[in-house]
Amino acid sequence: MIEQFALDEQFLLLEEKLLRPDIRKSVKDLDALLADAFIELGSSGRTYNKQEMLDILPTLPASKIVLTDFQAKLLAPGVVLTIYRTAKLGEHNEPPQCSLRSSIWIQGKGEWRIVFHQGTPSTAT
Repeated sequence: MIEQFALDEQFLLLEEKLLRPDIRKSVKDLDALLADAFIELGSSGRTYNKQEMLDILPTLPASKIVLTDFQAKLLAPGVVLTIYRTAKLGEHNEPPQCSLRSSIWIQGKGEWRIVFHQGTPSTAT
């Protein structure tokens, strides 16, 4: 059984990786992190699949996103749930866009890939 600290650390790094502008601009890197069956329930209310994310994310402007209140929970062998908050920092003193996020990661062939993600708008981080 994996220790909680190690679990939190490993999946915090994976979630932070997905928020990095250089990763979000790279179809190759995104393809390696998103499972083929990936589904996102976006904070906009729209649902996205893997191909849509590969098409959309590289075209978006880079944003500074701060991640807080991170938790990882082992649901079953090879299945991890992450829950955390983000604040997308606005330009020109605009208030940050805050959201509560959750992801499900699955392990296959020794690699972890995200299979589900949901972002829910919130009022505070």
